[in-house]
Amino acid sequence: MLIKICGLTSPDTIAAAADAGASHIGLMHFEKSVRHIGLETATELRASVPSGVKSVLLLVNAAPDAAERAIKAVQPDIVQFHGAETPEYTASIRAKFDIEVWRAMGVRSIETLNDAAQFKGKADRLLYDAPPLDARPDVPGGTGAKFDWSLLKGHEHRVPWGLAGGLNPDNVAGAIRATNAPLVDVSSGVESAPGVKDVDRIAAFCKAALNA
Repeated sequence: MLIKICGLTSPDTIAAAADAGASHIGLMHFEKSVRHIGLETATELRASVPSGVKSVLLLVNAAPDAAERAIKAVQPDIVQFHGAETPEYTASIRAKFDIEVWRAMGVRSIETLNDAAQFKGKADRLLYDAPPLDARPDVPGGTGAKFDWSLLKGHEHRVPWGLAGGLNPDNVAGAIRATNAPLVDVSSGVESAPGVKDVDRIAAFCKAALNA
């Protein structure tokens, strides 16, 4: 079971995620997010990630030069795009940096899942997330909202994928059983306040996911 704890902002929470069994940690470089960290901080935190845990740098609709600057500075294992990035763009970053590329998608309907096939061979993993809230259309993900997981039932995935959006320690086991997700991704669901990770909730989330 792969587990990504996203939006981490301190060495202590990175260590807590690794100790709890997380396979991936996410560093958010997006100024509109409460979990945003600058490139200098992201680079320092990247250096604190234990061996065996993969670092994921999250970017949202970054201009090509800004994305390249961020990737070169942080040197993540994976770069995750969480905006309107096209398959051609993700493929170009993947080829230029020889890096694993993920693309998050807000799932509104089965059509979203069908459209995801266009990323085959152009992204290494898709993260199915809730779409942006109407109140904050400029902030994709990290809202605590979830989409209709039943849409995933019986879907033939063309690209490796993961489940995000509205997960927490109480519902992650049920979500895994309902969707057969190979990876789960959480951010707000392990926080005590917006942007403030709770090490006990991180531990509880990982335990529930691994036991599922």
